[in-house]
Amino acid sequence: MTTKEPLYKQVIIPMSNDNKRNFINKSSAHVSNMNRALRNIKSDVMVDFICSNTLGIIVVTNKIVASVDLHSIEQYVKGANCINSNEVKSPRLFQSKSYLKIISLSYLQENTSIPINSNIVKKIIKDNYIFNNITLALKSCIIKVSLKSDIAIVWINI
Repeated sequence: MTTKEPLYKQVIIPMSNDNKRNFINKSSAHVSNMNRALRNIKSDVMVDFICSNTLGIIVVTNKIVASVDLHSIEQYVKGANCINSNEVKSPRLFQSKSYLKIISLSYLQENTSIPINSNIVKKIIKDNYIFNNITLALKSCIIKVSLKSDIAIVWINI
């Protein structure tokens, strides 16, 4: 993923797919209402837009979000009528621009001709004790080394 702005201007709000769909359908109204809530707490931060992600939604702002702003956004999202607040996790910021590059993985799943996917990589990471305190920021990117190769390189934003 390539962005022009710092990732710290993006708030990740994990939620179920049904909640995500319902929230995104009315995203322009939610942007206006979030901006009103942020103005009420006298914040300089404004929401530019809301987009969908595999984890939930991403709220993109004009400035880096402080904890007070994050709390206000969380209250608004969890209080929205169109979603089930029990299926919404606490919002979080991208914690770093760090990534992990795993090289020399088999491109195909074991004993099949099916390529590996990000769910398999995610499971491998969760099963490994080295990654106990690491949170994945985005879906992993799997690249085949060459057309004739059976080796892959996996990039993971953490």
